[in-house]
Amino acid sequence: MHHIVGLGNPGEEYAHTRHNTGVIVLEKIRKQWEFPEWKEDKKKKSLISTGTIDKTAVSLLFPQTRMNKSGAALSGVVLGEKQAGKLIVIHDDIDLPIGTLKASFNRGSGGHRGVESIMRAVKTEAFMRLRVGISPTTPGGKLKKPTGEKAVNNFILGKFSDKEQKALSSISRTASAILLTFFEKGKDSAIQEANQKGRS
Repeated sequence: MHHIVGLGNPGEEYAHTRHNTGVIVLEKIRKQWEFPEWKEDKKKKSLISTGTIDKTAVSLLFPQTRMNKSGAALSGVVLGEKQAGKLIVIHDDIDLPIGTLKASFNRGSGGHRGVESIMRAVKTEAFMRLRVGISPTTPGGKLKKPTGEKAVNNFILGKFSDKEQKALSSISRTASAILLTFFEKGKDSAIQEANQKGRS
């Protein structure tokens, strides 16, 4: 079983915020793949939808804990580097512009508390991540992200504009294609594709 986790905070007040980008993208992927509706799994503290992609069993998970405790969804489920090789985490990245994504493997959390929680739970950094950009850019294309803890918190808990939501929908389709490459051709091909085509 492969596990794809979309990071976010549960609750309607967080549903359309930038910090919930991971689960927003995961929900769009669920619908594109025609996976069943979410079901609550109290043991995994998550909403789960399971199906098959390219003859591969896949479980989509939206942890129902606070972001900084996301790893609880995988505790006892993904153990060690071998199983972590079948784990993909989708999350927001303030260091990337809206409408872009990059793939990472076996890298640090970049200060993302949800990612840190998962790393603690699975006891390794050796899993794939799709980092989805959320920051605006200047007319010249330069990244324009907030600075300072308060400004960053306000920004990530703010909601996307209509234009940004369209960019997020487009990059979600790219993410879905990259995941399909992961199942068909493996991690290295998926990462290469993400870092070449990860722009809406």
